[in-house]
Amino acid sequence: MSHTVVGIFDNRSEAQTAMQQLIQSGFAKENIDISNRSDSGSAGSTPARSNDGRVSGTMSATEVSGSTDFARSVGDFFRSLFGDDETSVRTYTEAASDADAILTVHVDSADRAGVAADILDRNGAIDVDGRMSQNSRQNLTGTESATQNAASNQTNTTIPVIEENLQVGKREVETGGARVRSRVIEKPVETNVRLREEHVVVNRQPVNRAVTDTDLTNFKEGEIEITEHAEQAIIGKQARVVEEVSVGKTVSEREETIRGTVRRTDVEVEEFDGDVNTSRTNG
Repeated sequence: MSHTVVGIFDNRSEAQTAMQQLIQSGFAKENIDISNRSDSGSAGSTPARSNDGRVSGTMSATEVSGSTDFARSVGDFFRSLFGDDETSVRTYTEAASDADAILTVHVDSADRAGVAADILDRNGAIDVDGRMSQNSRQNLTGTESATQNAASNQTNTTIPVIEENLQVGKREVETGGARVRSRVIEKPVETNVRLREEHVVVNRQPVNRAVTDTDLTNFKEGEIEITEHAEQAIIGKQARVVEEVSVGKTVSEREETIRGTVRRTDVEVEEFDGDVNTSRTNG
């Protein structure tokens, strides 16, 4: 990932010295650009910001030239770096507008960007945030007496403390249910039953005996009829209730913990005086 480290210098000779040390530390000369207020050029590209918090990007010679539109060009450059952070845009634009030279170093890694930034710091690159804070404190000190004289005429300022409350309501939703259908189905069944049948049996056997009176009485024409009977299975059906299905609902209650976040205005009061010790922190 490519990075471009930008150093702002009050003295162009310091910028020249920083450039020489960068070359001695192994940075390619063609990847180093130095722009003075009196320079001119025509190239431009897209800016970026390095991961270590230092301002980084790519600035063309035109953007840092001494043209009549210098302030606006520098402002556009830092606006492309910081986006909607107008405070940072104004801070760095003011610092660059007062500077004598701007040095940019193009590197291919965050580690090399850190090394380049350290070289720029050692050779006099300004601490933009520290300088603007010092200027603000000096302005505050210069106006402190006037502010104290006018304090008695000022009205009190009220800061509303707003606090959100968590409101929990209930609504009924459908979570499920059951649908019961009844239908008639058929299935084959079988059972065993014993049936009785009658069969007429006629036996004829030869005999040789004397005729009796009974035989003489029956010695005439006649007819004997014997009827056969048999049992048949008769099928009938009888319906019986073997089960009852009841459908209803039961009601239960449960406790549920509702979690959320609410906001509240937090007012912090910090007392300070005009004599504030300052220290510079390199970005």
